[in-house]
Amino acid sequence: MKRILLFLSLALCLGQLAFSQTNAVKMANSLYAKGDYTNAAKQYEKILSENKVAPELYFNLGNAYYKSNEIGRSILNYERALRLSPSFDDARFNLELAQLKVVDNIVPSQTFFIGRWIQNLIKLLPSNEWMFSSFGVFILCLFFVFLFIFGPSRFVRKMSFNFALALLALTLISLTFAGVRRNQMYNHSEAIVMTGVISVKSSPDKSGTDLFQLHEGAKVSIKSTLGSWTEIKLANGSIGWVEQTNIERI
Repeated sequence: MKRILLFLSLALCLGQLAFSQTNAVKMANSLYAKGDYTNAAKQYEKILSENKVAPELYFNLGNAYYKSNEIGRSILNYERALRLSPSFDDARFNLELAQLKVVDNIVPSQTFFIGRWIQNLIKLLPSNEWMFSSFGVFILCLFFVFLFIFGPSRFVRKMSFNFALALLALTLISLTFAGVRRNQMYNHSEAIVMTGVISVKSSPDKSGTDLFQLHEGAKVSIKSTLGSWTEIKLANGSIGWVEQTNIERI
């Protein structure tokens, strides 16, 4: 059963790909089906470079890199697929599969459970869906405002007022979540280690003290940049500097 699941998760995703019938995508899919994963990856990269961006393309590219044993690049592209489509379950499954091959075992620092819950809630939907949700809730809010003004009884007006306040709060929360997700989409504040093993320095200089090592596929947050160096932070709170050429932003 595990082998069947693995096969299905690494199969090409074509059902929702709007331009899956173009010659370029057909060629990439054909190369993948023949087992020529290196050239399939190059073809997918070429399509993406032409601004034909879709979560399914990143997913297929991640599969090609995974098959080529390029774990860092496979994780990078699964993450990019999820950045565009947070509910992409196949991409999430394959990401977890690829992360099993990452050498580093970074244990996240403990955060208050409410903070974790809010972070996970924000990531449930892309920014445009949070925005649409806020509009829908606001329209419902206006309906209760109408009932509050023209309600036939004091009880109806009182309940309508309470519902309107609650829905207004939900509208503001949805708008805030939409802004946070948009910021996550365009700021690219996270990155993946692309090199086999790198030393994280205490300062943005090769002569800096080695603090710890990271391996291909590790995920980091970007704090700042200075010249060709990037200050990173790990999920466990560790901070240091690495050369930009060793990482790639999601």
